[in-house]
Amino acid sequence: MSNSSSRLINLNQVNDKASDLSSQLPTRDTLKDKLNQQIIDLLELDGRLPFKEIANSLNISEGTVRNRVNRMKDAGVLQIKALVDRSAINYSTDSMLGIKVASSSSPSLVAKRLENCNEIVFIMWVTGRYDLLVEIASESDDTLSKFLEEHCFNNDDIKDVEVMKGLSTFKNQFLLKSQEKL
Repeated sequence: MSNSSSRLINLNQVNDKASDLSSQLPTRDTLKDKLNQQIIDLLELDGRLPFKEIANSLNISEGTVRNRVNRMKDAGVLQIKALVDRSAINYSTDSMLGIKVASSSSPSLVAKRLENCNEIVFIMWVTGRYDLLVEIASESDDTLSKFLEEHCFNNDDIKDVEVMKGLSTFKNQFLLKSQEKL
C-alpha cells in the first residue's frame, strides 16, 4: 500500500471517529429520553442520591447513571444545586419588582448584574409593561430598602422600578412540586 493510500485510510478513520463523537454529544433533546427523565425524577427528590442507589432502583448499571448525568450536565440541561425553601426560614418581606430597563442597556445585562444578589429568588425577562420581573425575599422592610438603594435606584441601566410588596402567598408551584414527591 502506498503512503497516499494509507493517509487516505487514516483520514477516513479520523472522519468516522469525529462523526461518532458528534453523535454522542449531548443536546437539549436529552430530556426527552425516558431513562434520563427517570434519573432526573430521582435526583429531584434528593440531589445527593448516590448513583449506585439510582442504578439499583432503575435496574441499570452505576456507570450508565454516571455517564447520563454527566452528559446532561455537559448539555446544560441538568444542574444539581441546593434549593432553599425561603418560606421555611424567617423572612418577612416577599416582593416583586417590575423593572423597565434603560435604553442604554438590555434586560440580559441587568439580569446578569442582579443574578448573584442573595435576596433575589427569581428573575424573568418578560413582555408587556416591564422588561424584567424580579422576586425578592428579604428579612425586613429595611433590608428591602437597602437592596433597592444599592441595586435598583441610581443605576444607569434601570429606567424605572415598581415595587409590589406581597401580602400573602396562595400558591408557590416550585415548592409544591418538590413537596409532592416527598
